[in-house]
Order: sequence, then structure tokens, then C-alpha cells
Amino acid sequence: MKAALALNVALAGVVFSQARTRELVRRDNVTIEVIAEGRGPLIVMLPSLGRDSEEFDPAAARIATAGFRVLRPQPRGYGKSSGPMENLTLHDLARDVDAVIEHENSGPAIIAGHAFGHFVAKMTAVDFPKLVRGVILIGAAQKTPDPAVQQSVAIATDPTQPEADRLKHLNIVFFAPGNDARLWLTGFHANVRAAEIIARDATPQKEYYAAGNVPLLDIQGENDPYKPPSARNELIDEFGAKRVTVVRVPHAAHAVIVEQPNAVADAVIAWARKL
Repeated sequence: MKAALALNVALAGVVFSQARTRELVRRDNVTIEVIAEGRGPLIVMLPSLGRDSEEFDPAAARIATAGFRVLRPQPRGYGKSSGPMENLTLHDLARDVDAVIEHENSGPAIIAGHAFGHFVAKMTAVDFPKLVRGVILIGAAQKTPDPAVQQSVAIATDPTQPEADRLKHLNIVFFAPGNDARLWLTGFHANVRAAEIIARDATPQKEYYAAGNVPLLDIQGENDPYKPPSARNELIDEFGAKRVTVVRVPHAAHAVIVEQPNAVADAVIAWARKL
């Protein structure tokens, strides 16, 4: 009886520790809605261009179950997140992440940014080095992307474009052959996308590219044209193998965290446990 009671208490503790909650973090004229779950070292997950982090549910749950505290700040302009949306830079978006980490008050975090999110993750590491102990790049672009790939992304992520054109370019860049690109015909928030494009383009690459001097994990989809084989090791070549770890995920392209959430989560967990 006592053993059964102890087991039930332990299981209840696990369930409690993994409970998913939502909270509003406020600083000045900005409010950031944060999805949080798990207990342990902090991992902050940032979404792709014009998208929110709701679709990270499977990966976030797997990471939290492995013993981490996972925070997902929603971008300004989505859900209950709000704040100025004009004339932004990546420094402004990094301050949003800083506010979330400071509010949690649990030590420095690992920041994992998917696609556009990796720009913000790098910028946060530069602007707030004491709050970041590692950066994970998920589906990050090469240093000098192919203009044709960038054009495909512009069409695929623009809800005003014809659906057939968007689907064509989603298949070119975001989804590996056999994966369902129709998943991303919805979920792009035009106001968020527009503000993030301005923030990215207004911030010189040299200001964020190195991500300070923290350790880097570069998770690449094997089918991602944004990171072709020729660019697979460019971060290692620039910053060294002691600082940079590269993981290639099979049967995935630029939307790797949606296509292969378990593989991405497992790569995050394995790397984070070694920091």
C-alpha cells in the first residue's frame, strides 16, 4: 500500500512538473505571452518568420519531459503579445526575450531559434550575454543565402499570394519530399511577418551573426536549400569545432522542427545536457 502511494505521489509530481501554463510578462509598453512547461535548466524557443510557437508543442513537451524548463515567448502582434510593431530592429525583439528570461529568474538560458527565430536568439546572446549560456540554430540560413531561395521564402510565407504559388514554394524550401507542405498554408500572421522582416533588414548582420561567444548547436534539415552541403560546416570553419556542433536531420527541410519534432528535440536534449 505504502509503495503504491509513493508511486502515485511520484507520478503526480511528474505530471505537475510538466504542466503547461501561460503567463503574461510586461515591460514598459510591451506585453509578451509565454507558454511554459517543465522544470529544470531554461530553454527558450523562438518561432519562424511570421509564425507563432504553438506548433512547437510536440518538441517542447519532449524537451520538458527530459528535465528542462521550456519557455515559448509569442511574438509581438500574436495572441496576447503586444507592443510597438513599427521601425523595429532585432535589438528590440532581443529585449523581449531578455524580459522573459529575467522574469523567470532561474539563471541563464539556452535559446533555440527556428529559422527567423535564430536571428533573435543570436541577437539576445550578443545584447544580454549574462542571460544566455548557449544558442541553438534550427533551420538557420547560410551566411550568404541563395537569392532564389530567399525569393521562394518570400512567396511561401506571404498569405496574400495565390495558394498554388505558395504551395509550390513551400515544397521548394520548407518541406522535404513526401512531407505535407499544406500544413503551412495557414499560420502566417501578416502583421508579425511584416514587422519581423523590417527588424531583420534594419539590423546589420555583423551585429548578431557571431552570437557572442557562447556554444552553438546548428540543427540542419538535410533537404534544406538554405543550408546546402557546401555550407554545412561554415560555422565550424568560422568559429571552430570546439564551439560549434552540427546535427543533420534526415527527411527534413527548412521547417525541420515541424517535420521532425522528435529528432530536433532529441538533438536539443543531448546537446543541452553536455553544457
